[in-house]
Amino acid sequence: MKHILSFLILIVVFSCQAPQEAVDTIVINANIYTVNSGFDKAEAFAIKDGKFVDVGTSKAIQEKYKSDNIIDAKGQTVVPGLIDAHCHFLGMGFNQQSVNLVGTKSFDEVVERVVEFQKEKNLDYITGRGWDQNDWNVKEFPNKAKLDSLFPNTPIALTRIDGHAILCNQAALDLGKVTVDSKIEGGDVVIENGKLSGVLIDNAENLVMNYWPKSSRQDVVNALLEAQKICFDFGLTTVDDAGLGPDAINIIDSLQQAGDLKMRIYAMVSASKENLEYYLNKGITKTDRLNVRSFKYYADGALGSRGAMLRAPYSDKPGHFGLLVTDLETFNDAAQRIANSEFQMNTHAIGDSANHAVLQTYNKVLNGKSNRRWRVEHAQVISPEDFKYYNNIIPSIQPTHATSDMYWAEDRLGAERVKGAYAYKQLLNAYGKVALGTDFPVEQVSPFLTFYAAVARQDLEQYPEGGYQMENALTREETLKGMTIWAAYSNFEENEKGSIEAGKFADFIILDTDIMTVDMHQIPNIKVVKTFVDGKEQ
Repeated sequence: MKHILSFLILIVVFSCQAPQEAVDTIVINANIYTVNSGFDKAEAFAIKDGKFVDVGTSKAIQEKYKSDNIIDAKGQTVVPGLIDAHCHFLGMGFNQQSVNLVGTKSFDEVVERVVEFQKEKNLDYITGRGWDQNDWNVKEFPNKAKLDSLFPNTPIALTRIDGHAILCNQAALDLGKVTVDSKIEGGDVVIENGKLSGVLIDNAENLVMNYWPKSSRQDVVNALLEAQKICFDFGLTTVDDAGLGPDAINIIDSLQQAGDLKMRIYAMVSASKENLEYYLNKGITKTDRLNVRSFKYYADGALGSRGAMLRAPYSDKPGHFGLLVTDLETFNDAAQRIANSEFQMNTHAIGDSANHAVLQTYNKVLNGKSNRRWRVEHAQVISPEDFKYYNNIIPSIQPTHATSDMYWAEDRLGAERVKGAYAYKQLLNAYGKVALGTDFPVEQVSPFLTFYAAVARQDLEQYPEGGYQMENALTREETLKGMTIWAAYSNFEENEKGSIEAGKFADFIILDTDIMTVDMHQIPNIKVVKTFVDGKEQ
């Protein structure tokens, strides 16, 4: 009788248990950083219809759910899919089809790479990107003479690593009929000894590039798909492309709708009068993979090419203040129109003068409106008295810029002014969040280099000892948030991505190393084991 009673009790217990819910995927035995509001950790989660449905312990998830696809993470680290809050996704894809000049140590090496590239490709027009005269023994802008002698009839345009200067040979200059007398607002045609050097800075690039052959639709498709593969390999599941035109955005949308492009893209519309009119009339475009609700403007150029607009002259070029790329009347008018819409305004501002002007305009037209989430892209050099103006403006920053520029930034800015440069902790304290990106292909794609630069403030040779201006280093938790939930917030997408929580897209990555506890100097070596978008491995 006693045995029968025990058996009946077991039957009652099991019959009272809820049946297991069928889901598409279960991940167990993982070291999960959820990046939720409490920055809680977990061991497992369940996925259905492309979204997380539950997060918890391996025991609890397996008791509650069943699936034909159970992934045993075997203790490996899982974090939300990473977001690059400022990059040039399409541009990086196009770079795969041009001469790679990153890491060149002299102009002679630049020329050698162009020669080898042309031997293989035999193109009618040659483009390249990545040279940086600051990495050369002779730290001066290059001259076109050698390219003219080797390529007298083939137009060549070689873009500086930051995109704010190009070197053209004479064949390329002839496309735009550029002469020593050519002028353009917001740009500079560099003259040496009364002759064209071939270097065009900021808006002057358009004197040639407006006449460059346009890319075909297939060229754009190929570039997007190549960029996607590279980004997925590094665990990026959302990218903010900082400057796209309507044609490229339409191609992206069609590829996403067809299922060929799975990368989620936050598209900043390239600033122009025509684009502003078109999208203000069209309104915001939002799908699960595409978000078009911001305009990308340029206030100034780059510090490396001395195009950043400073409040006092460059320390290494007396009398030179840099360049204002967009005139203030145009900028202020656009800002007011965007403020009257639901769109976001994201402005490239490097120099302290540019940042000051942008912050003043933003705060004036927003007139105290909170939650508009307008962004300053780069926010690179800030006057001490201007940090407070970031209390309602999101700093969108790229930590590897600090470790790339630290070798020469003080030369440009001087010992006192450089203290307000790359001041990521001060910017975080001002707003409470920072959106982190790479600006690739200006910097490398790897988000682990971003992470390392943010927390260690050193290059891969662990220079400088102790870190660069360490008072502005971020913690690991702040950095991971900046690459996930805060970046999502800067895109108005924090309710759908950026953390591992029920109801959000199942975008996550598995890492071979615990990024939150590994020795700091091992962070750049972390590898992505698998990348998932909508719960599907990419």
